[in-house]
Amino acid sequence: MNDQHTPSPPAPSTPESAPTQAAAPGGADPREVLHRVFGYRNFRPLQGEIVAWLLQGRDALVIMPTGGGKSLCYQIPALVRDGTTIVVSPLIALMQDQVDGLVQAGVRAAALNSSMPAEEQRRIETALCAGELDLLYMAPERLLTGRTLDLLERVPLSLIAIDEAHCVSQWGHDFRPEYLKLALLAERFPAVPRVALTATADRRTRDEIAMRLGLREPGWFLAGFDRPNIHYAVQEKNNPREQLLAFIRSRHAGDAGIVYCMSRRRVDDTAAALEAAGIPALPYHAGLSSETRERNQQRFLADEGLVMVATIAFGMGIDKPNVRFVAHLDLPRSLEAYYQETGRAGRDGLPADAWMVYGFQDVIMLRQMLQTSTAEENQKRIEASKLEAMLGFCEITACRRQHLLGYFGDTLAEPCGNCDTCLDPPKTWDATEAARKALSCAYRTGQRYGVNYLIDVLTGKTTERIREQRHERLSTFGIGRELDARGWRSVFRQLVARGLLTVDAEGHGSLRLTDQCRALLRGETRLELREDRRRGSGRRGRERGVVDARSQQLWDALRACRKQLADAQDVPPYLVFHDATLMEMLAARPRNEAELAAISGVGETKLAHYGAAFLAVLAAHGEERGAPSETIEETRQLFAVGMDAGAIARRRGLAEATVYQHLAALVRRGDVALAEATGLPAKELDAIRDVLLADSGEPKGRLKRAFEALEGQIGYGILRCVSADLERLSD
Repeated sequence: MNDQHTPSPPAPSTPESAPTQAAAPGGADPREVLHRVFGYRNFRPLQGEIVAWLLQGRDALVIMPTGGGKSLCYQIPALVRDGTTIVVSPLIALMQDQVDGLVQAGVRAAALNSSMPAEEQRRIETALCAGELDLLYMAPERLLTGRTLDLLERVPLSLIAIDEAHCVSQWGHDFRPEYLKLALLAERFPAVPRVALTATADRRTRDEIAMRLGLREPGWFLAGFDRPNIHYAVQEKNNPREQLLAFIRSRHAGDAGIVYCMSRRRVDDTAAALEAAGIPALPYHAGLSSETRERNQQRFLADEGLVMVATIAFGMGIDKPNVRFVAHLDLPRSLEAYYQETGRAGRDGLPADAWMVYGFQDVIMLRQMLQTSTAEENQKRIEASKLEAMLGFCEITACRRQHLLGYFGDTLAEPCGNCDTCLDPPKTWDATEAARKALSCAYRTGQRYGVNYLIDVLTGKTTERIREQRHERLSTFGIGRELDARGWRSVFRQLVARGLLTVDAEGHGSLRLTDQCRALLRGETRLELREDRRRGSGRRGRERGVVDARSQQLWDALRACRKQLADAQDVPPYLVFHDATLMEMLAARPRNEAELAAISGVGETKLAHYGAAFLAVLAAHGEERGAPSETIEETRQLFAVGMDAGAIARRRGLAEATVYQHLAALVRRGDVALAEATGLPAKELDAIRDVLLADSGEPKGRLKRAFEALEGQIGYGILRCVSADLERLSD
């Protein structure tokens, strides 16, 4: 699915039909606010169109993936329009995290919730009435009280933003009844534009959000669902705890991550096992006291390398950008849940992993839970179809990302090159005869036994139970000795996943044939199954971390500086600067405030507060400036074989802007010709050079001024490469 925008549900038009600039009431330029306050030179896809739409005073529905920049879509209008923006958020933790981040950027923001002391609540209300707040965050329960609504009617409001809007959907996995009452806002504040935002919503959910919130002729803005920096992988579950330890030690030693488990007991056991293995970990589930959950969550946000082991009770509202992996030790119930949970990795755009182990017991457990559910039949059918889609994702032999995006109506023209099935394509085998044996064994034993018993019959084990049932006399006894127990378990798992067998919830996991298996048993069709990888097989050689060994010392020093500044203010380190900003410092090695201000994420306030500290660290490592790094060298090698910046970014799971930084460094050193790096003819390059050379202003903002002079037709990546070439020529 391409980025889409439309004023209403029918056929969305392209983003070009939406305004990209807005005549802001106060005359402020949204892009100037973006750069001055937040330190970003340009909007991400769809952000500019959404901001412009809202600045016209119109309602909007925004579907944008986690890490895509949803918050800026209402934060920029809040700073441009007159009045206060009200942000509705379901979780106190999410509110406070966003408020802390805004305050760090110099924005007048606050949260109002019942957990605050009465005196603090009165102070915030006084500031609101005095016009001293740009944004005020509240939970729906607080917002919808008569007292709060009356208070807001006395205050000029610029916008109402409803975050996590999928909570209004009764079909969704995060339904919250209090969200249904938010339609009242349209009646109480008819002149105030409203925007509903969420990361995950299929067409049914999108329609329900717009209807239940009473959005009036909203613009629909649907960004693509792809998270190219996330590597997706699914392994056969054999010893999940040992598999998890091996994964973390080999891929993410010292990194922050989230491990999801289905049960509280498994959460506690897994967290204890990680701690015992020397990996800092904490548990999080509803069985812990609220104080313990809050304490563990705050530690996770503040510490750089902590692993949170949790049930699905954890995650919504966690904005920590440098979560490097999300692991699942149990199968999620749907692809919606899987997408939302894995989306908590790599919010900063740097490489991240979505890793899952999946086995036969997962299939049995979820099917039993579904069959014993007390939900209405229609809802059970919906849940069943979602489970089938989840199982299909696990067993697929083609590109996982294409399959995942296709489920949400999105498309990816080519295989992604950044999932396990792309990097190490699984082998398949003709399992027709094996499947017939498995199905026949289940039938001849009376469809009353589980997988372990059936495997014993197939492999010819004369156990006491088999002798008691006289099943050693069956024609299927011992006919499957060509496969070991693990091989047969794989066959049964895939037969259940494909719907040829079903689990009898009341029969303690016994397997029954379905009508779908008739064609296979009659010899009318054949069956291909995937070969499970043996332990230790799989892809090799992928980068373990985001920093190469040569730059590790400076990287550690930058992170230590960030941690010290954060601890002094009692805020999480990522609120000072994201890892992506530190990575850009690492690549560019700025020497003064002007160069530091050009780094993405360094706004006016943060430059004033933190610039001197980080420049001191960079100066102390100045001897490393210009040294070729392993990550830049890898970009050079991929570029040399014909891949452009976009292809390299997809292959390596990097932001395209980061790849252009690498290319600019290569151009600066003379390793890559400017024409090759940009793909532009000499005439266009000369025109860009003329614009850059004609700029007699301060170095700070030079690329931004060139971007505007060229009317946005030339991207910052190209401008950076041309600027690097001019520096090379001036040496």
